[in-house]
Amino acid sequence: MLVTLLMVVIGLGILLGGGAITVRGAVSLARCLGVSPLMIGMTIIAFGTSAPELMVSIQAVLSQHPDIVLGNVVGSNVANILLIVGVAAAIKTLLAPGGSALRRDYTLLLIFTVIFAGLSCLGSFSWESGALMVAGLIAYTAWSFKRSQGANRRDVADAESVEELGQKPLPLGVSLFLTTGGICGVILGSYLLLEGSVDLARMWGISEVVIGLTVIAIGTSLPELVTSVMAALRGHPGLAIGNVIGSNLFNMFGITGVAAVVSESPLYVPAQVAFFDLWVMLG
Repeated sequence: MLVTLLMVVIGLGILLGGGAITVRGAVSLARCLGVSPLMIGMTIIAFGTSAPELMVSIQAVLSQHPDIVLGNVVGSNVANILLIVGVAAAIKTLLAPGGSALRRDYTLLLIFTVIFAGLSCLGSFSWESGALMVAGLIAYTAWSFKRSQGANRRDVADAESVEELGQKPLPLGVSLFLTTGGICGVILGSYLLLEGSVDLARMWGISEVVIGLTVIAIGTSLPELVTSVMAALRGHPGLAIGNVIGSNLFNMFGITGVAAVVSESPLYVPAQVAFFDLWVMLG
């Protein structure tokens, strides 16, 4: 019992510390590269915090449980928009980055979601469609990064960094190290907190079904949740929103695409996802 409680406390501490370090490094990295915190949130932060879900999905396919993949992807996207944005906005008002260039990312997220919904309606994802999805995600990320690098460097990248300007600017190498280390800390802290919470729930006689619907469901969203909340608290709404946009894109085209490529047979879409969950996500 004591060891389990200690795991929960240590996990929470690492999680919060990792979130703060991630935000500090990401904002500094954005300034070094001349891009917006929104773009860093959409790429490095989003892909990094979604890495555990990618590993879970690949393991699910290899162990002949492909239904988990689409349920994980759609469920995570719904949680990103409703839970993560909701909690971050409830703590501190999120002023969404404006400008036609940045608003284009919001529109493209909707377009990518519609495309994903259309492919899901076909009933399955073949390895060919999976490969095209991964290639499309890579191409979109590269294009967005290049576009952001050349657009309004001071207005976009530095406008959100007012809180950080009082601190000594960090070199590129240190910024990248802090960002990467912070993401690893967030993932490690989430794992310890989740494992400890599940053990505590079992000790208290809570059923596996309830644990799955509550502790595990929320626990798998902790990396994105903590990163976005810390970004909102430190006055970087672009980083918080970019984390959600990038995570949703990576879930749909990265995780589903890779899972379809490594699967021995087409990745079939479960009926529950096709007839209900998919449309909740799109809505």
